[in-house]
Amino acid sequence: MRLRHISLAGIILYAGFSAVVAGQNAGADWPQWRGPNRDGTLLGFTEPKSWPETLTQRWKIQIGTGYATPLVVGNRLYAFSRQEDNEVLRAIDPASGKVIWESSYAAPFKMNSSTARHGPGPKSTPAFAGGRIFTMGMSGIVTAFDAATGKQLWQKPVPPVEQTFHTAQSPIVDRGLMILHVGGNNQGALTAFDPATGAEKWSWKGDGPGYGSPIIVDIDGTRQVITFSQKSLVGVEAATGALLWSVPFEARSTTNSITPLLYGGRTLIVSGQGKPLTAFTVAKRNNQWAADLTWENPAIQMSFSNPVLVGDAVFSLSPLNSGQFFWADAKSGKTLWTSEPRQAGNAAIVRAGDLLFVLKDDAQLMVARSTPGGFEPLKTYTVADSATWPAPAISGNRIFVRDIDTLALWTLN
Repeated sequence: MRLRHISLAGIILYAGFSAVVAGQNAGADWPQWRGPNRDGTLLGFTEPKSWPETLTQRWKIQIGTGYATPLVVGNRLYAFSRQEDNEVLRAIDPASGKVIWESSYAAPFKMNSSTARHGPGPKSTPAFAGGRIFTMGMSGIVTAFDAATGKQLWQKPVPPVEQTFHTAQSPIVDRGLMILHVGGNNQGALTAFDPATGAEKWSWKGDGPGYGSPIIVDIDGTRQVITFSQKSLVGVEAATGALLWSVPFEARSTTNSITPLLYGGRTLIVSGQGKPLTAFTVAKRNNQWAADLTWENPAIQMSFSNPVLVGDAVFSLSPLNSGQFFWADAKSGKTLWTSEPRQAGNAAIVRAGDLLFVLKDDAQLMVARSTPGGFEPLKTYTVADSATWPAPAISGNRIFVRDIDTLALWTLN
């Protein structure tokens, strides 16, 4: 491992930056994949009185390749990326873009030719919890870092069998456990690690991992980790790793890549390449857990664009017809609205109150009302010079955007 410390003097600029935000505080943390609640919802956003014609770029830095969303925690920004054969985690002053510390480790690997156009990653968004940051590298290396210093605390090596298309799952931390599905291609296990030591606490050895990330929910008093494997949607007990239920669900090329969305406390809304928009309802009957099919909508799919929930409606981007935005009824699955075709190949969606921030892969950030039954942008901003697959991290009036190899801060003032 290589560890480099950089002067903290730039942090004093943060006081000046506070004036720039013009009365709007720095905003809520964005500590993990899909935000505080892991559902693409931003907490505590205050809409400006009027939307500017353009955003203001405060800084832009080179950080290397990857699709990991940056984390915002207090007065630190964390970015995970690749530079040549190393995977690198950086702590950055969000006011100035100055690097506070940088920690890296060797992570060479051979890319699958069918995914070469997506770049060498990493694609997994880190998780921040308890003063630590947890990452999953492109080849499956799992690492824990001290968030204050960048010191590597522990690391798990590349698994014996790598996934066909490498990794994209993001870790989750819950009640003293850091949980990830490690391994690949019908091997490996959904595993709970001790966050402090990396010791294995439990594992579920089903089939190989999917590419979507897990969520954790309470259903009828039982805390469950819900995630895709390569061939199924599963729920395991969060405390022990015991399998509670499983339903077959296999997207094209076993690329189950969507993070499940919870609706109504027990209904899971999912999809995948070649799979309809689908809902399963989880319940316990006669002392047995089951996930029953609630509805399917074959006219709508999701591939890589994770959905958000607005009341009783689901919003996302379907890959059908070269990309169509849609609204669907969460109770019945009925299509409420679809956009014109050819909208985007991918869209990262964040809900903020009654607003939707939609970052398309062509670097266009659209802001619209979260009104089921339509999508009319209030403003559209260009926020990068190359493709933007990662979701933006939004905090206060600050929007942190990654493109292929840079990270930039844009503000709404």
